[in-house]
Amino acid sequence: MILSAIPIRTVDLLGSVLMILFSFLCLGLVRELRRRDPNNVIWIYLLLVCIGFASFALSRSAGHILRQILTISGHSAIWASIGPFSGAINTFTFIFVASVTLFFERVWRIYQQIQKDRQELQSTRDKLLYLNQNLENLVEERTDELALSEHKYRRIFEVSQDMMLVTKLDGRIVNMNPAGFTMLGHDEAQISFYGKSFNTFFADASDWNSIRDSIEQSGFVSNVEIALTHKDERRIRSLVSANLDKGISEKENTIHFLVKDIEQRRQVEEQIAQADKLASIGQLSAGIAHEINNPMGIILGYTQLLLRNEDRDSEKYADLKTIEKHVRNCKSIVEGLLNFARASKPREDIIRIDEAIDDVLNFIQQHAGLDNIEVKKDYNPAVPQMLLDEKKIKQVLMNLIMNAKHAIGDKGLLSLSTWMNTSGRQVMVRIADTGYGIEKKNLAQIFDPFFTTKSTGEGTGLGLSVSYGIIKNHGGEILVESKVGQGSTFTIVLPVIQPAAGN
Repeated sequence: MILSAIPIRTVDLLGSVLMILFSFLCLGLVRELRRRDPNNVIWIYLLLVCIGFASFALSRSAGHILRQILTISGHSAIWASIGPFSGAINTFTFIFVASVTLFFERVWRIYQQIQKDRQELQSTRDKLLYLNQNLENLVEERTDELALSEHKYRRIFEVSQDMMLVTKLDGRIVNMNPAGFTMLGHDEAQISFYGKSFNTFFADASDWNSIRDSIEQSGFVSNVEIALTHKDERRIRSLVSANLDKGISEKENTIHFLVKDIEQRRQVEEQIAQADKLASIGQLSAGIAHEINNPMGIILGYTQLLLRNEDRDSEKYADLKTIEKHVRNCKSIVEGLLNFARASKPREDIIRIDEAIDDVLNFIQQHAGLDNIEVKKDYNPAVPQMLLDEKKIKQVLMNLIMNAKHAIGDKGLLSLSTWMNTSGRQVMVRIADTGYGIEKKNLAQIFDPFFTTKSTGEGTGLGLSVSYGIIKNHGGEILVESKVGQGSTFTIVLPVIQPAAGN
C-alpha cells in the first residue's frame, strides 16, 4: 500500500512546491510592476491578491508536505490535530482575496473619477499655461476685434442719412448722430444736445407722451408720424421708430430712436395731388371759358356799336359804358382761365432773370408805387442767361410782387434774391415780404383757380393759379412758406436751360 501511494505523494509534494514557487514568482513580478508605476491602482490590487494567494500556497503546500511526512513516519495522529488549523488558514486567505476583490470594485470607480479629474486638471493647466504664455497676443487680438466692431457700428451711426439718437427713459439725449443735428438745423460743433430732453423738439407735446407710453407698454414703436421743430421754427414731418434697450440694471435702460425726414416726400405728394387737381380744374375751365368767351365777344361788339351813335353826355351812353366795363372784366377773367388751362409751350427768349425782376419792379414803382416799402435785392451774379418766355415770366413776377405789395400794406420790407443750387442745374428766385402772411388752412388752396383772400372786387383768384401753370410749363415749380404776422416767401425754381452757342 505504501509503495502504491508513492507516485501520488510525489505529485502532491511536487505540486505543493511548485505552487509556492509560482505564487512567489507572481508576487515578485507584481511588486516590480508596482515599483515602476506606484500610482496605478491595478498593481496595488494584484499585489494584495498575490499576497493572499502566496499565503494560501504556503499554508496549503506546507500542510500537504507536513501531512505526507507525518503519514510516512507513522505519526498520522499528529496530523489529525494539526489539519484543522491548516484548513482554517486556507479559508482565511480565500476570504482575504474575496474581500480585496469586492472592495476593489469601489476603489476602481473612485480611481476612474480621480483619473478623469486628473485629466481635466491637466487640460485646465495646459489652457492656463497657454493663456499665460499668449495673454498679451490674445488681449491685442480681442482689442483689435472690439475696435473694428466699434468702428463699423460707429460708421453706420455717423454716416446714416436718418436721425439716430439714444435717450434715457425720461427723454434726455445721450447720443445723436450728425444727421440728427442737420435735420434739426443745428451745428454739431457749436451746440450739444446731450442732457437736453428730446421731447423739446416735438411740435406737439402729446406726440411725445404717446410714444413714451407705447414704449413703456410694448417696448417699441414703429413708423409713427410726428412733427419736429426745426431751428428756424418750421415743422418737419417725420417717421419715428424706437426700441427699448434694457441694460444690466433698470437705471441703465435707454431708448434707441430712428427718425426719417419725410417733409420733402410729403411736399412732393401734395404737389402731385395739387397738379392733378389743377389739371382737372383746367379742363373744366377751358370748356367753360370757350362757352362764355364767344357770347361776351358779341355783347362787347354790339355795345361798342351802340356807343358810336350815342351822345357822350346821355344817360344811355353811361349805361353802355358800364356794360362795356363789366364785359371787359368778364373777358379778362375768361382770358385768365384760358391761360391757366392752356399748356402751350413757352417761347424761348434769351433773358437774365435779375434784369426781368428789375423791369417788373420799375414798372410797379412807376404805376403802383412802392414809396413806404423798403426793397432789398440780393442777385447772384453767377446766375447765367436762360431760355425763358420773357413775357410770361414777367407776368409771374408781376403777380407775386403785387401780391407781396398788397400783403405788406403801408410799410414793410420786400426782399428779392436769386441764386443757383450746388449742382448748377436750377435757379431759384425768392420773393419775400413782411406782410400779414397766409393762414395755414389756406396754404393748400392758394394755387386753386378763383381762390382769394382779398375782398370782393380786389382780385379774381386767378393770378397764382395762372403763375403756377406758367412755371410748370417751364419745367419748374413754385414753393411757398408763410407764417401769420411774419410774412410770406414764394420761391420760383427754374431749370437752367442756357442758349446754344451762337445765339
